[in-house]
Amino acid sequence: MFYFFPVSVTSYELSHLAALEAEAVHVFREVAATFERPVLLFSGGKDSVVMLHVAAKAFWPAPLPFPVLHVDTGHNFDEVLRFRDETVAALGLRLAVASVQDDIDAGRVVEETGPRASRNRLQTVTLLRAIREGGFDAVFGGARRDEEKARAKERVFSFRDEHGQWDPRAQRPELWNLYNGRHRRGEHIRIFPLSNWTELDIWQYIRDERIALPPLYYAHRRPVVQRDGMLLAATRFLSLVDGETPYEATVRFRTVGDATCTGCVESSAATPSEVVAEVAATRITERGATRADDRISEAGMEDRKREGYF
Repeated sequence: MFYFFPVSVTSYELSHLAALEAEAVHVFREVAATFERPVLLFSGGKDSVVMLHVAAKAFWPAPLPFPVLHVDTGHNFDEVLRFRDETVAALGLRLAVASVQDDIDAGRVVEETGPRASRNRLQTVTLLRAIREGGFDAVFGGARRDEEKARAKERVFSFRDEHGQWDPRAQRPELWNLYNGRHRRGEHIRIFPLSNWTELDIWQYIRDERIALPPLYYAHRRPVVQRDGMLLAATRFLSLVDGETPYEATVRFRTVGDATCTGCVESSAATPSEVVAEVAATRITERGATRADDRISEAGMEDRKREGYF
């Protein structure tokens, strides 16, 4: 005789953001258990800030088991560099800075000239040098698939050959969240814990987790220049062309990179909640709207990734 008793079952379901966070935490712990010398790229931009926040939660209460690396073009926004240094000090992080200027001075790269010159592409040489000198075998980056069509091809574990180059045909399948980190000496893996996040997810997470960001991500007054359909900040790094006259506008930045090629948008969004509402209504990605370096050609990002760029 068998007796069956009713069992009370409580459903347990993660929210959308909690599921994304759990996936990223799993990736961080998998890398820490698999690789010998991982490093996290940290520029002070919103995606790297969120990535660092999730990494800190993944290993709390222990400190991060790897250092952070900033590839410094020398043309960064002052607000972002201040935020980077404050964050490193507050969390007690081990920060390594790889300078593009050092590679220019050593003759490893040649700086572009002219009013539309940018150091953005030169970062690739500096990044690969830093990876080689640091002996890093895994490099965390904050890239997301929704940013740009070349990044949409990426795996979470992105294999790079001994030259640091990316071949989309050489990437490995990732079924059931199983990741293949196998590599030979000299090769390495780029790791993208936020691959499945969108810009809206990032901002909702920033709002819910109350994550601090550099102030230029929120509406503020600053001098700008209209160029090629974008608003560029009139900084000491930007050379004006004939007919350009700086003027003041209330703007914010959706993404942050080299000051010479990162645009801003007119906005009154001064809080995370207001930015969430603004992003929810937009129909163009932040890179598509505000990054001049992605407009060099139809396959500009993919060409740079094949050279070793993120």
